Amino acid sequence: MNMAKTGALADREAAADHPVVRNIQVVDLKEVLAKGLSDFKEKPSHIVLLVLIYPIVGVLSARLAAGYDILPLVFPLISGFALIGPLAAIGLYELSRRREKGLEVAWKNAFDIRHSPSIGSIIALGALLMVIFLVWLATALAIYELAFGGVAPESVGQFISQVLTTSAGWTLIVVGCGVGFCFAVAVLAISVVSFPMLLDRDVGAVVAIQTSIKAVTVNPVTMAVWGMIVAGSLVVGSIPFFVGLAVVMPVLGHSTWHLYRKVVEH
Repeated sequence: MNMAKTGALADREAAADHPVVRNIQVVDLKEVLAKGLSDFKEKPSHIVLLVLIYPIVGVLSARLAAGYDILPLVFPLISGFALIGPLAAIGLYELSRRREKGLEVAWKNAFDIRHSPSIGSIIALGALLMVIFLVWLATALAIYELAFGGVAPESVGQFISQVLTTSAGWTLIVVGCGVGFCFAVAVLAISVVSFPMLLDRDVGAVVAIQTSIKAVTVNPVTMAVWGMIVAGSLVVGSIPFFVGLAVVMPVLGHSTWHLYRKVVEH
């Protein structure tokens, strides 16, 4: 009898640690984005992203002024925002969480994540995303070097010409996009709801990742569309030298919180 009770208790605890994942439709993403935009309009949080974006822009500008050897990494860096975006936007999830609960919402509250019971798991998951991001950059550079022999372009014009008008350039585009897609899918699977879940519940990184992967497997089409929305928005926001990310990333960040609330049962 005691063993049966113990087993039942363990099952209940496991169920509590692994929440129910709902099936949602593509049309639900419209509501998710609308709520994210509402959060941004209510308390504009672009200052949180500007703190991150402008130093990156400054470093890239200084490096480009010193030489063009960084040019092959410009596109991987831009596309790489999709890989570290879930980590960069974690403060925005906190703002949306606070607004949902009717608590005070100011940009400084984005840093309240340091008080989260799951802060250790958040740091661990963030470190994992950073490792994936660095591996992606190294892989992208290796693909470029295989295509062009590691010779740095002498100008922006030469770089664009060799990429768009040579067979090696088109090989670089096809292989690079294919490999980048694999990285993006992996990050989407492990992080689409994991960071919001760690803010919302006192769970471990493994449980959060498992729940995120389940959210993707239960909703493959919807999550694929969400991934395309995120990737497309980040590319558009990056075109004016990353400045548009100051609006795009906050809206996507707030929307991701509402996607989590839509997919994972409370």
